[in-house]
Amino acid sequence: MLSRRLVLTGLGATSVAALAPGALMAAPIKPDNASALLIIDVQNCFLPGGSLAVKDGDQVIPIINGIAKGFANVVLTQDWHTPGHVSFATSHSGKKPFETVSLPYGKQVLWPEHCVQGTEGAALSKDLSLPQAGLIIRKGFNKEVDSYSAFTEADGKTTTGLAAYLKARKVKRLFLAGLATDFCVAWSALDARKAGFETYVIEDACRGIDTQGSLAKAWADMTKAGVKRIQSSDIAA
Repeated sequence: MLSRRLVLTGLGATSVAALAPGALMAAPIKPDNASALLIIDVQNCFLPGGSLAVKDGDQVIPIINGIAKGFANVVLTQDWHTPGHVSFATSHSGKKPFETVSLPYGKQVLWPEHCVQGTEGAALSKDLSLPQAGLIIRKGFNKEVDSYSAFTEADGKTTTGLAAYLKARKVKRLFLAGLATDFCVAWSALDARKAGFETYVIEDACRGIDTQGSLAKAWADMTKAGVKRIQSSDIAA
């Protein structure tokens, strides 16, 4: 009978690894001072019962709270629309939510009225527990231009100043979570890559709207841009 030593000697390295599941798995990612958690639009309008509720949107909150404990740098965004905002279907005669119109800056999806400045719907969820958060970026307050991204408004030119804020703090890696995957999260992730940040989207800490294939397209666009798709379990506690 062959000895165990001889059997193992005859196996290739790949086969040996197969005998020890997980032995070659990537180590968990440990956030450091050059890492920041960017939490997108966890607001009442996007949660169950809200005017633009994302299915299961509330389920991201405990995941975000858990992840955030490992980050010294935490930034939140907040949709902050004027009444009668150009992105609202009610601002366009005869149009319904989720239809599109052409605006000077390009194609615009029309939404139900949501996150109007100063309303309860625009408030961040009271269940978020992020005492170390250093900044809240409000976006979409220009009545004539929508703003999905945390970095740049939909005109592609007007910036929020977030990239400069992060670079001033020597942040190099960004981890994104929140609502909705296929719109504000994806646009923010793509702009983060354009700004030169190593970018991760934490899939189980996000939820999508998925209208007309938007979720699959968002993931394809993010992957092409070099955004890394991870789970909360990939981040070291």
